[in-house]
Amino acid sequence: MNKVRADAAEAVADIPDGASLAVGGFGLSGVPEVLVRALYERGTNGLKVVSNNCGVDGRGLGILLSAGRIARVTGSYVGENKEFARQYLGGELEVELTPQGTLAERLRAGGAGIPAFYTPAGVGTQVANGGLPWRYAPDGTVAVASPPKETRDFAGRPYVLEHGITTDFALVRAWRGDHHGNLVFRRAAANFNPLAAMAGRVTVAEVEELVEPGALRPDEVHVPGIYVQRVVALTAGQAADKPIEKRTVRP
Repeated sequence: MNKVRADAAEAVADIPDGASLAVGGFGLSGVPEVLVRALYERGTNGLKVVSNNCGVDGRGLGILLSAGRIARVTGSYVGENKEFARQYLGGELEVELTPQGTLAERLRAGGAGIPAFYTPAGVGTQVANGGLPWRYAPDGTVAVASPPKETRDFAGRPYVLEHGITTDFALVRAWRGDHHGNLVFRRAAANFNPLAAMAGRVTVAEVEELVEPGALRPDEVHVPGIYVQRVVALTAGQAADKPIEKRTVRP
């Protein structure tokens, strides 16, 4: 039952080239920076990443992206990452853009054992009809486009079929966690982290505070340990390293 690993390097040591990876975080909030850095230092390549966005330049998944270690991204936001946009438009990276709520539900469904579901999001657009550029050719033409999806009417309203997502591994960051893998997320960091944790066949969590079993009340646990296979306790410095993407202050 003790799922604690000595460090992040040990926790990601068996993630192979070409693995699929669900990664928590939104912008720079709740990103498993230490685990991503360990994966970068290990040299893992050809990753297929599922994440809301792909980090920013020089942080989070952005360091794997800039090193050419990511082959495919399923996400909903290119955001402020110029390298992400450059690789996508230059044909170096395959990208499946998905509505944000749909992406969240696809991860949740995968973790709950639900193979597919119908949603109204994307009906009447390229999300449902197909034709979204997944990969560009070097000359700017579309080399690979998304296929059309099944649609069906319920109570006179059209819905599109979306498939649940499961991945080989998941990397998440939690505020508190215990030796059994029970996790608690704090404020905005409870974004895609619980969903990513559910979707991974092997889930690795970095925790800012590691507590003994029984210290967490059952009603405060966001992700039960059954979903988590490995836990890494962060140092005080690692836990405090929380960059702000856009700082706004009063005059």
